[in-house]
Amino acid sequence: VQLQASGGGLVQAGGSLSLSCAASGSIGSMNRMGWYRQAPGKQRELVAAITSGGSTNYADSVSGRFTISRDNAKYLFYLQMNSLKPEDTAVYYCNAVIMAVSSGYGMTYWGKGTLVTVSS
Repeated sequence: VQLQASGGGLVQAGGSLSLSCAASGSIGSMNRMGWYRQAPGKQRELVAAITSGGSTNYADSVSGRFTISRDNAKYLFYLQMNSLKPEDTAVYYCNAVIMAVSSGYGMTYWGKGTLVTVSS
């Protein structure tokens, strides 16, 4: 099982970017999914998460600007980022709890990060 994040890039403050995370492999079920970010010199932090039932939660710093969503059928989830600020600059990582077909329990997987740079 693997997660692959994509969609990062350079954008001006006030602009938008959309990140995608695709899961591949022998997936039985994909449960809680989330986006984290890590800015230079800072700890990794949760940005947004979504459960299998569709419940979402957001960091206070992005609430109202970012939206997390998922496509259950395609094992994809997304992070739409609007009104971006320079302080949103970070490497963004996707994360999911996935139960492989051959497994009876879920494991946490991380995708490789994708860099988001917001210029002022």
